[in-house]
Amino acid sequence: MQASHTKTLLIWIALGIAVLVPIVLSLNSPLLAWRDPVYIAAGLSGALALALLLFQPLLAIGALPRVGLLTGRRVHRWLGAGLTIFIVLHVAGLWVTSPPDVIDALLFRSPTSFSFWGVLAMWAVFGTALFASLRRILRIRPRIWVRVHSALALVIVGGTIAHALLIEGTMETISKVILCAYVGVTTLFALRKALRKPQKRQN
Repeated sequence: MQASHTKTLLIWIALGIAVLVPIVLSLNSPLLAWRDPVYIAAGLSGALALALLLFQPLLAIGALPRVGLLTGRRVHRWLGAGLTIFIVLHVAGLWVTSPPDVIDALLFRSPTSFSFWGVLAMWAVFGTALFASLRRILRIRPRIWVRVHSALALVIVGGTIAHALLIEGTMETISKVILCAYVGVTTLFALRKALRKPQKRQN
C-alpha cells in the first residue's frame, strides 16, 4: 500500500514539474521586460493551453492516479472548455498587440511557419468543441465519436507541438521541449488505447 501511495505521489510530482517549470520560466523570461501586460497575458494563455494538453488524454482514458474514469472524463470536458478559452485569450491578446500579424495568420498567409501550425491547432480545438456540443443532439455513435475526436486530437496536439517548438518566444527551450515530448507521448498512448478498444458508451 505504501508503495502505491509513493508511486501516485511521484507521478503527480512529475506531472506538476513538467507543467509548472516551463510556465514559471516563461514568466521570468527577459523577453517580457518591456512587453505590455496584454502581450504577457497572451503568452501565458498559450503556455497554459499547452500545459492542459498534458492532462487531457490521461483524463479521457482514466490513467491519472486516484482519478476514476467517469470523474476523469468529466474533468476532461471542463478542461476542454478551459483550453478553448485560453486559446481565445491567446489570439485576442496577440490581436490587440498586432492585428495585421493575427489577420495574416488566420488567413494562412503569414510568412512564419509556426503561425500556420498554431492556427491549424486552434481551428481543430474549435471543431472539437462544436462536435462535442452537437454530439447528443445528432446522436453520434460512440465509435464515430471516438474516431473523429481522436483525429481532431492528433491535429490539435501535433499542431500545438509544432507551433510551440518552432516559435522562439518566452518559453525556455529545454523545459518546453520536455513538456511537448510528454504531451506527444501521453496523447499517442491514450489514442492507441481508445482506438484499440472503444467504449460502448462514452460518458
